[in-house]
Amino acid sequence: MPQAVIAATGLYTPPQSLSNAELVEAFNAYVARFNEANAQAIAAGEIAALTPSSVEFIEKASGIKSRYVVDKSGLVDPDLMRPQIPERSNEELSVLAEMAVEAAKDALARWGKPASEIDAVICAASNMQRAYPAMAIEVQQALGIGGFAFDMNVACSSATFGIKTAADFVASGSARAVLMVNPEICSGHLNFRDRDSHFIFGDVATAVIVEAEDRASGGWDILGTRLRTQFSNNIRNNFGFLNRAAPEGIGAVDKLFVQEGRKVFREVVPLVSEMIVEHAGDLGIDPTGLKRLWLHQANITMNELIGRRVLGREPAPGENVIILDEFANTSSAGSIIAFHRANDDFAPGETGLICSFGAGYSAGTVFVRKR
Repeated sequence: MPQAVIAATGLYTPPQSLSNAELVEAFNAYVARFNEANAQAIAAGEIAALTPSSVEFIEKASGIKSRYVVDKSGLVDPDLMRPQIPERSNEELSVLAEMAVEAAKDALARWGKPASEIDAVICAASNMQRAYPAMAIEVQQALGIGGFAFDMNVACSSATFGIKTAADFVASGSARAVLMVNPEICSGHLNFRDRDSHFIFGDVATAVIVEAEDRASGGWDILGTRLRTQFSNNIRNNFGFLNRAAPEGIGAVDKLFVQEGRKVFREVVPLVSEMIVEHAGDLGIDPTGLKRLWLHQANITMNELIGRRVLGREPAPGENVIILDEFANTSSAGSIIAFHRANDDFAPGETGLICSFGAGYSAGTVFVRKR
């Protein structure tokens, strides 16, 4: 069976960036209004006063300094605190598909081959714009690709699950090359009135082209892929089409992103660290000898701890790639941004790890070697 190769990657970044200072200004204005409007109830102990946020709190808690967003104006307006994204007609390219197409065009240009040589499209992301038709089919149509296309959602692990799926299609002969895209408008499901999470997410799109090794002129050999899931309620989003069947639930907080951050940290770090080390061992790879880790960009403390556990030491500068400061958490796209941004210095034969983890719980590992 043909082995699979990561032949190219692409990135689309929205033109607007939102700093922590801007985010905090809007959040604190909302807090001041809330506390003033509810002063009597707060004084009577009926409800708790809201606590202001700060730039220092955000950076210490997450390592995030800014994030790209598709709409900034709605997020910095204390009366809205949500993105304003006008609905498009059914004849127009949808917003998420448009972002995916831009990332795909970047990947195709780096690949140097026409889109007609792609046989399948996978849209792997946390939040789909609609139930159907599949976003992947819309991207397929926009790029003039034949074959088949479908959407898949494994939350923040969607990209590694997508790479695994693409590699399996190539290995089975079902496709010569597969385009896997990860469009994420995470600002759309984030509660910007929650101090503990209002800063976490950003918007972006990434793309990965996976093709058969006998057709690839360069790129990265996929040495092995592994997927794992374990049910947990600690990261959840209950938004879905059945919400309208229970009208009393529309607008509830849990229809947006919610998490138990401390529980997630305690449970996910050992799960992912052990998975990486075990998978490396099964492949005959010494994890301490990996040149680079391209991890899901969740939280800087979490990423640094996983890096230390995998490498068995404090990672040297650049070994454990962090792009949180510029992009924030971009869900499925984070590990792909890290890989896309930081692999030019690899020599043939050197190895690295793409790894993502998130709600589910879910985790995926992709060990790669420069060709």
